[in-house]
Amino acid sequence: MRKPAVDKTVAEIVRELKETSAAAVSDYREQSLKIHGLICAKCGREFDFKSRSLLTVHHKDGNRGNNPPDGSNWENLCIYCHDDEHSRGLLGDYIKGKDASGEMHWKKRAK
Repeated sequence: MRKPAVDKTVAEIVRELKETSAAAVSDYREQSLKIHGLICAKCGREFDFKSRSLLTVHHKDGNRGNNPPDGSNWENLCIYCHDDEHSRGLLGDYIKGKDASGEMHWKKRAK
């Protein structure tokens, strides 16, 4: 990693970091599409070049920073299946009676 030059402004440094981050996301997305193909791993829907923007990369372990070059932590999911995957935990917590903080929401009513 490069050391920031002393004569750079904060705005320049922030811009460089954003560009680097955006490139990294694009790189692992393209890698995942090449490795796993243009198909949703959950529902099996196939995509073509025009509709590939509807495919997202889901990190199996939940860590967006864990991007092994072999793609073992990724699966391509369509936007609908990806939303479903991330809402399952919220629904489970709700059914168990927990709110977003992890506290049982029925306890708040009793207070």
